[in-house]
Amino acid sequence: MKKLDLDVLEMVVAVADTGSFVRGAEFVHRSPSAVSMQIKALEEALGKPLFERSTRNVTITTEGKTLLDYGRRMLAMREEAWASVVRPEMKGRVTIGVPDDYASSLLPPVLGKFAIAHPRVELRVVGLPSNALAPLLKDNTLDLACITRTKGIAGEFIRFEPMVWAGSPTRSVWKERPLPIAVFEHGSTARAHAISALQRANIKYRMSYESPSLLGLLSMVEAGLAIAPLARCSVPAHLAQLSQNEGLPPLDELEVILARSARSGRPLCDFLAEQILAELRA
Repeated sequence: MKKLDLDVLEMVVAVADTGSFVRGAEFVHRSPSAVSMQIKALEEALGKPLFERSTRNVTITTEGKTLLDYGRRMLAMREEAWASVVRPEMKGRVTIGVPDDYASSLLPPVLGKFAIAHPRVELRVVGLPSNALAPLLKDNTLDLACITRTKGIAGEFIRFEPMVWAGSPTRSVWKERPLPIAVFEHGSTARAHAISALQRANIKYRMSYESPSLLGLLSMVEAGLAIAPLARCSVPAHLAQLSQNEGLPPLDELEVILARSARSGRPLCDFLAEQILAELRA
């Protein structure tokens, strides 16, 4: 009798979505070694590899993609079945704000799971930098916001997210002086952390590119024109994560919080907030 453990399928989905056993393990609240062991056991049972592993990347195989499609559907059905019994009456709209770096990595699995489990709830996502989302909470444009802790905004602690220097794997631009950096616009905590770290290390730098968009920063990094200080969760697997080994200073962590507006005291918002905290707390 063939068995597919849903918890192991959830690990497969998490690793495929993040491109990393370490990041995938964070999403399922297990250690990387436990996730690797469970997936390896599944591969042995199937007699086929699900992932191709290298020192830098994890790539899903053709067989892995086939199982991934089934896994998504099976996990979605589990969530839908649970919600249909526990919270069948949930309907309405929730508006959540999230900056690009978290929108590209942390939130999609959580919001996707919530949307599948509660198909009658309309989710509206506003993507802006953390400091631009803060006033939208105050005027009740947003219900919730998953942001970097910002002065004047109270919120419930989610996690400390490490920051790294992202660079091109083919061009050692980090050796240049002054150091070319691509950063978010003024007001960004990630930008402030980077500048402070460079100043402490007496490293001369130049602003090669400034943008509110994560995609813009990544484009500069991929082209080998600059390095960028980013939340580790938002760095694509094909880019290099640079450290003191490359002569760069360590960066302070980002404090990720879940903030709520005055109008968010509704069951819908409570349920989504509860799921975000449960899924993202490391």
